[in-house]
Order: sequence, then structure tokens, then C-alpha cells
Amino acid sequence: MKNVILAAILLLSFTLSAQKKELFNGKNLEGWTIYGTEKWYVEDGLLVCESGPDEGYGYLGTKEHYKNFILELEFLQEADGNSGVFIRSTVEGTTVSGWQVEVAPPGMHTGGVYESYGRNWLIKPAPEKEEALKMGEWNQMKIKVDGDQLTSWLNGTEMISLTDSIIGAGEGAVLLQIHDGGGIKVKWRNLILTPL
Repeated sequence: MKNVILAAILLLSFTLSAQKKELFNGKNLEGWTIYGTEKWYVEDGLLVCESGPDEGYGYLGTKEHYKNFILELEFLQEADGNSGVFIRSTVEGTTVSGWQVEVAPPGMHTGGVYESYGRNWLIKPAPEKEEALKMGEWNQMKIKVDGDQLTSWLNGTEMISLTDSIIGAGEGAVLLQIHDGGGIKVKWRNLILTPL
């Protein structure tokens, strides 16, 4: 009986690992589309976003659309560090329709959810959870989107959990953002998506 249970666990583990998808290959921007004039490039195996001369909004979006998934990634903020991870989103020029899990400087609600060109802030982390961010260091973010439910974690701390039928009806890509205003630089690595 123990062998059967062990085999089932191994099979489940193999199935889950086979489903995992690396969104960034560490070499180039294959599988992604740049929106706007801000800078997106690969340096030392890292994905880097940086404000350009226009100091406008910029996005890097997956060519594929993803509905229900767990996304795990790491980010390192340099300079301002105001960015974000959009889910189920689309872009026209540099106008985005969708929902952003915030990546921002200390005290600016990293892990909260913002709806651009719509309802604005849907949920912010509790004030004491703002301490989970390590400015100037690598941070681990996890985002789970399943139906109407969106949950975010930062460095192992659950930041928010939100149930929203409008998000549930959303369709689109995963996008990384550069906020407008200039002076922003964020590095990304280990972007792993597991479909649900």
C-alpha cells in the first residue's frame, strides 16, 4: 500500500512539474511583446526594465494568454522601483485593461491589487504587511489567480486575498510594468507559471 501511495505522489509531483512554464528564458525576450518606448532588455541572465527618455508607461506582455494559474517570480528594485505584474490583461498602445499586483517602493502597497483605467485600488495590504518588502534586495512574489479569486504573497507573507467577479471574467496576458515618471529600474528572474 505504501508503494502505491508513493507512486501516486511521485506521479502527481511529475505532472505538476511538467506543467510549469518558464516565462523568461534568461537569454532574450522570446515569447514577449514590448509596449511603449521604455527599456526592456536582458543583462547577465536577468530581465531588466528601465525608464527611457520618454519617462512614460511601458509594458512587457506575454504573447500567450493565461486564465487560471500560479505565477512565481523574483524582483529586485533599483532606483524608484515602481512597477507591477498585470494578470488577465490587454494593452492598446500603452493603455492597459486589467489588474495589477503592485510592485512599489516601501509603504506603497506592494502585493495590493490596482485596476488601471477602472476602479483603481481594489485592495491594499494591511499596514503591518508592508514590512514584508525588502527594498534593494531580491523579493519573492507569488500570485494565484483561480476563477474569481486572486491571492498574492510576498516573501512568504500573504499580502491580500480578493474575490471579484469582474476579475473572474477577465481574459488576457501576464504583463510587467514600468510606471511613468522616469528614474525606475527593476530586475526580474525565475518567472515560473503553473496553469491550474
